[in-house]
Amino acid sequence: MFGSSVDRVLADGGYDIIWVRTGAPGISDLDVLRNACQEKPILLTFEKDFGELAVKDNLYHPPGIILVRLPMKNPNLIAKYILVILKSRTGWEGHFSVVEEKKVRIRPLPP
Repeated sequence: MFGSSVDRVLADGGYDIIWVRTGAPGISDLDVLRNACQEKPILLTFEKDFGELAVKDNLYHPPGIILVRLPMKNPNLIAKYILVILKSRTGWEGHFSVVEEKKVRIRPLPP
């Protein structure tokens, strides 16, 4: 769901990026979650489905999920905002985090 500008800004910011759109186009949400559990990246997404799969259904235990809930106005501004938020703290692992315009909500993922 992220555009290439987010991918580029995060990579330039020092993050190792695996972009599903180019690495595994058409993969199901369940397979993305399963791969995240195996490869251990923090899953960054606009899709609420991942929270439901990981928290409510408790199917897989990814290292962390960051759900971005920002209006899709300007991809470059969103990319820069996400970079600032990611760098603002550590400890994304083990948590389901929701990034909004004015706040970040964080709760532990189920064990």
